[in-house]
Amino acid sequence: MNYLFAVVIPYAAAIVFLVGVVRRIAIWASAPVPFRIPTTCGQQHSLPWIPSGRLDNPHSALGVFGRMALEILCFRSLFRNTRTDLNAGPALVYGSDKWLWLGALAFHWSLWIIVIRHLRFFLEPEPRWILSIRSLDGFFQIGMPVLFATDALIVAALIYLFARRLWDRKLRYITLAADYFVLLLIGAIAATGLLMRHIYKVDLQQIKDLAMNLARFHPSMPQGVGLIFYIHLFLASALLAYFPFSKLMHMGGVFLSPTRNLANNSRRRRHRNPWNYEVPVHTYQEYEDEFRQVMLAAGLPVERDESIKQE
Repeated sequence: MNYLFAVVIPYAAAIVFLVGVVRRIAIWASAPVPFRIPTTCGQQHSLPWIPSGRLDNPHSALGVFGRMALEILCFRSLFRNTRTDLNAGPALVYGSDKWLWLGALAFHWSLWIIVIRHLRFFLEPEPRWILSIRSLDGFFQIGMPVLFATDALIVAALIYLFARRLWDRKLRYITLAADYFVLLLIGAIAATGLLMRHIYKVDLQQIKDLAMNLARFHPSMPQGVGLIFYIHLFLASALLAYFPFSKLMHMGGVFLSPTRNLANNSRRRRHRNPWNYEVPVHTYQEYEDEFRQVMLAAGLPVERDESIKQE
């Protein structure tokens, strides 16, 4: 059982992850996009004296890069998101929804930094930039061992995102079981990780040996790591295998979204549909020449007189 949970399941999850991600990316990359369809909320570039939205409606590669960078790093479109409520009256009220942006930003950045911190188990010696990130993450030096700021942030963000789906009845109505499953799975991974760090002590050197041997394809069984580690590893493997088939693939899909990664230059360049192909046509003049007598007999107007055709 130890070999199953320490070697077989992690390798199987990694294979499913790699094959699934490559397949999804290949499908998205092969999808034809004949026209420019970026989502815009600003003035399109036209005449030189008309100011255009360089980020909201980019017309150059530099503008697209800036828009994508702000979208990926700062969730710019989510920052501008608004919520709609139906109050007494009835009155439809629109308002800001910055808490969702803040919770999503804290969750994604915390998860990303935690993944980077875990790279130290696969590298020897540990790169200096990973050590610097760990030092900044534990800057407040709370407790012993130090409580990382991202550990507290990801727990708070997960609680908020989960409670938000339960509290808001409109959101609860459209929430699928898969949405709850992902939040609970990542929450369980974070909880077991915190338990290993602060309550149930494990041999980190044994865990690092296992991780490095797995990366070298020479797996070895760790000794004395405890049940909590195998639970944590199994949950992480489950998340890895589930990743390509879930909404989590938006991490890669955002780079291939034509509503984000295309410049809106339709006024500067004509884009032709590559799907247009030559088809046999029957013009109206040919149609009229063929059915003129029938049309005249039925009293239908014709463009050319019959005498013209006879001449």
